[in-house]
Amino acid sequence: MAFDAENIGRELGESVKRHSTAIVVGSLIGLASGGIWGLFFGGLIGFWISRGLKRAVQKYNPQESFFRATFAVMGKLAKADGRVTEDEIAFARGVMDQMRLDEERRRSAIELFNRGKEDDFDIAEVLRPLAAFLRYRPNVRVIFVEIQLQAAMADGSVSENELKIIQQVCLQLQMTQQEIMALVARMQAQQSFHHQGGFGSAESAAMLLKDAYGTLGVSEDASDAEVKKAYRRLMSQHHPDKLVSKGLPEDMIELAKEKAQEIQAAYERIKTARKVS
Repeated sequence: MAFDAENIGRELGESVKRHSTAIVVGSLIGLASGGIWGLFFGGLIGFWISRGLKRAVQKYNPQESFFRATFAVMGKLAKADGRVTEDEIAFARGVMDQMRLDEERRRSAIELFNRGKEDDFDIAEVLRPLAAFLRYRPNVRVIFVEIQLQAAMADGSVSENELKIIQQVCLQLQMTQQEIMALVARMQAQQSFHHQGGFGSAESAAMLLKDAYGTLGVSEDASDAEVKKAYRRLMSQHHPDKLVSKGLPEDMIELAKEKAQEIQAAYERIKTARKVS
């Protein structure tokens, strides 16, 4: 790999900027205790302590675990079939846009996505800390898997290799095979319903209605009470405020809102078809 002085210099400058407070404090302490050499070594020690603490916080911070796993697994899925498509890249960028990431966080997301694409990347590396966090937070776990399923479906379908990775993710997060398949089926229906435009024009009203039922995870012959129960359960699972209170990163709240809106649209479509209030 060629030596890139410009990039190294920029990264060093950004790193110093991020830890500037610790460097200044360390330098002042060093100056007071050891003169000019103390100034230098104090600043250096302040930098290393600050960087070490930040990494420790990131490692054990639940929201940071969610962020890291989201984009790393997304990259793994994108490369599952050997080639990353423009649709998959566009989806990842769309998630970053929805999260309104600043330049530094967007760069981190891209680095994680690229790391996930590497052949030697083991997703257990990012899933282990996330699994511990999500163990008693099933609703947040569902949101994470839904995001990954959307990423897998970005190019129009879920391939066999992508499904294997999704299953690996779900098993790492302690989901049963039944839960996995039910979620995959519901997300496939929701994706189809979304692309048909909800209440917009569609080639087949019957297919749109079928996808609406699939979005709620119920059959077309379900009773009104069963449909309403499924709708309320999903809305409770995807309520943005509840998810944030359970640990969903606040910058992902727009993703949760979008999910809730699609569930609401599917339920309204079914109610219109059944003419129930």
